[in-house]
Amino acid sequence: MTSLMSVKLSDLVVKRRGSTILGPIDLELGSEGFTVVLGPNGAGKTTLLKVLHGVERVTRGSVDWSIPAEAAREAQSYVFQNPIMLRRTVAQNLAYPLKVHGVDKATVEILIREWAERIGLADAMDRPAPRLSGGEKQKLALGRALIRKPKVLFLDEPCANLDGRATRDIEDLLLQASKDGTKIIMTTHDLGQCRRLASDVVFLLNGKVHEVGVAESFMASPRTPEARSFLNGDILV
Repeated sequence: MTSLMSVKLSDLVVKRRGSTILGPIDLELGSEGFTVVLGPNGAGKTTLLKVLHGVERVTRGSVDWSIPAEAAREAQSYVFQNPIMLRRTVAQNLAYPLKVHGVDKATVEILIREWAERIGLADAMDRPAPRLSGGEKQKLALGRALIRKPKVLFLDEPCANLDGRATRDIEDLLLQASKDGTKIIMTTHDLGQCRRLASDVVFLLNGKVHEVGVAESFMASPRTPEARSFLNGDILV
């Protein structure tokens, strides 16, 4: 599967009940790196992520991947802020996406053991997934998303409800996935997490993109007054 998974949003608008939730947005994201969509609560970050993933109805405009839409969807994974667990064991949760895509049984067994080890759940293979702790559920959801080696991984505030140790474990997994070639697009309002992870930043406010740039430059000297206020900890309305 090709790794050229850049995407372009053109004149994109999302409306609900007559109100504009997102847009208009013109945005291009490359096929590599760790993109953080940054902004306060209510900025439209989750909606933008869902638009990119193709699960949010667009009122106007287009989302164009550099490969055919069906192939692009097949090459993506999505992890929610509150992870969805199948009512099955840890091993069965990891195996599910592989079986859906017709991976042979021997390969499935190898991969679920490898990924259970990676996410720190090797001793919990037979444990029912719904009984895991919050951090364990998030790690399992991430492992389930990464086990097929997606070209693009979307994450919606994956560490918002986690303690420091679980957050560190999740971030380590994400950095390794990025090094292994998965393009990551993640929402957060956590400035510290953005500094630790991002290679580039999309700053969103009131449904509009106010600034896009290299993470280091953005964090050090944002160009827009809105971004400067956000980094200063001001309340934006």
